[in-house]
Amino acid sequence: MNAETQPTRFPPVLYVLIAVLLWSTGGLFIKMTTLDAFSVNAGRSAFAALTVAAFTYKKGLKLNGFTLLTSILYAGTLSLFVYANKATTAANAIFLQYTAPLYVLVLSPFLLKEKFRFRDLLTVFFCLAGMSLFFLETSGEESKLAVNVFAGNIAALLSGLFFGLFLLLLRHPRSLENKNPSLSVFYGNLMIVVFMIPLLVQNPPQPNTTDLFAVLFLGFFQIGISYLLFTYGVSAGVRSLDASIIGFVEPFLNPVWVFLILGEKPSKWAIIGGAIIVVTVGIHTFINNRNKLKPLK
Repeated sequence: MNAETQPTRFPPVLYVLIAVLLWSTGGLFIKMTTLDAFSVNAGRSAFAALTVAAFTYKKGLKLNGFTLLTSILYAGTLSLFVYANKATTAANAIFLQYTAPLYVLVLSPFLLKEKFRFRDLLTVFFCLAGMSLFFLETSGEESKLAVNVFAGNIAALLSGLFFGLFLLLLRHPRSLENKNPSLSVFYGNLMIVVFMIPLLVQNPPQPNTTDLFAVLFLGFFQIGISYLLFTYGVSAGVRSLDASIIGFVEPFLNPVWVFLILGEKPSKWAIIGGAIIVVTVGIHTFINNRNKLKPLK
């Protein structure tokens, strides 16, 4: 019995939603640290790899060519996004990364033979419209981060492309053949750690207690547990486009957690844009899954 036919107590889309909620805590815990982006990236990936291995090693950790490809896409998504945040504004980085649903929308009929629906296009349009409002107000601090805006924007676009391809390949028949759907997350995090080691050797981090707690949370919950839930939900039947659209909740909630815990107030345009995103995603998810929701027994 494969993942798509196994009975589940909860609808697969719920696992994807919980994963996205965990992703959205990234900004809060990264801001809590005094470490640079490379140290945070390496630390959380190390803990994430250990987490995924601990929960899934019994399913096997055998690496094949297809899993290697998805692992590279996963590692590229996170690493390019880190670089984008260093080179361009945070708003540009996250907006351009969330062009991923557009790539999924265009490529899924060819790669996965998934049916194109007009409401999918409308959903992506409204989500991108909501995201565009984040551009209307940027702080002076964010502007100072734009050392190389063009290169950062390109990195963010590539991060979105990698994320879109990663989502598509998670639903590919070759990926569904794996007994362990989280293999790409495990090996992708290992790749990030190996890639970051030379950078850390040049500038060794000196973490304090808060740094260690934040990096541990990021690795265990924000990356490890979240991607276990996400890959399960996608392998259990959530369409690639639906998963990427639900992901639009992340950039909305990210500044919300920072505001509630650290007092960093989002702009009025970010609040309006976030409201558009949440309403759009909620309507889309409800329409697509209303016939799949089963009462608990």
